[in-house]
Amino acid sequence: MNKKKEITINKLKGLGETILDDINKNQVPKIKVPSRGTSNIVYDNEKRYYVLGDRYGQRSLGNVKQINKMAQMIYVANFCKDLVRRGKTATLREMYYVSEGWDVDFGDQQESNIVGEDLEVTLGTTREDLGLMPEEDGASVYGNITIQDDDVEINALKAGKSGYTISPTIDDVEFVDHDVERVIAVETMGMFHRMVQENAYKKFDSLIVGLKGQAARATRRFLKRVNEELNLPVYICNDGDPWGFHIAMVIISGSAKLAHVNHQLATPDAKFLGVTASDIINYDLPTDPLKDIDVLRLKELSKDPRYKDEAWQMEIKKMLKIGKKAEQQSFSKYGLEYVVETYLPEKLEALE
Repeated sequence: MNKKKEITINKLKGLGETILDDINKNQVPKIKVPSRGTSNIVYDNEKRYYVLGDRYGQRSLGNVKQINKMAQMIYVANFCKDLVRRGKTATLREMYYVSEGWDVDFGDQQESNIVGEDLEVTLGTTREDLGLMPEEDGASVYGNITIQDDDVEINALKAGKSGYTISPTIDDVEFVDHDVERVIAVETMGMFHRMVQENAYKKFDSLIVGLKGQAARATRRFLKRVNEELNLPVYICNDGDPWGFHIAMVIISGSAKLAHVNHQLATPDAKFLGVTASDIINYDLPTDPLKDIDVLRLKELSKDPRYKDEAWQMEIKKMLKIGKKAEQQSFSKYGLEYVVETYLPEKLEALE
């Protein structure tokens, strides 16, 4: 058993021992659970991402309303301990169905997901370390990097044009070798495949990462690891709208919802390439008008501490002023090769 699994097992055992200690002392068993309410989520200016404050809640068998919640957590913890011990994983959906055979009831999968999150924040670990995996596939990586995944060495250039799929257990993957200078992450798989076809990985000595929309936790962890462990700068290219801005910022500064694990997911030094409101104007891109929900979201972002930087504030105001948004692939107006031959070189030169 590797060190990380041993630590996770000990944390799970410790949770059980805390309950047994209370029983042996003739005390009502209880568990302290860090609060994930909005009042306990704080943006740390020094770390540049959201963190949890020091407020705690308490699950107690002395409170009738909390008996079921505490029992749910104990069952989930026991399930996870078995997964880790056996070196297995289960999707969140699978755990929900397994729970049908338990003596506790979950109203729906959302309820069991929340208990899984409560467990990871209580133990100070991640659901991936607990053996719990999401349903969605990871993103794709293409470029000259060799990784050790279980007993197999894989080079992402030789994994086919769809690249290497980032595993939910990305922390178990070792980086063996690489010959790249940067990472370019793109929001859509359409742009990912365009960049692969146009040999962008060669032109920019880069890994190309297709995010598949909002980046999964494993994708964010991969980007953080290559940034910190391989010293590769990370650049993000998304659609030019408030939702694309948000996808980029979650990679850079984490999300409020995952404040308890942002230290493992956020990449504060990652840079946003575009598409910006300035790009829409400077490159005369095809656009769509902002919808009311887009305007509302932009105004929300302008008040978000993650966007306090002058450059972000300027782009948000400019987008509100022009009332337009644009997709990554709108550069195709100038030909399929334009984004790789002209746009990205100009933007990278400006940022580097």
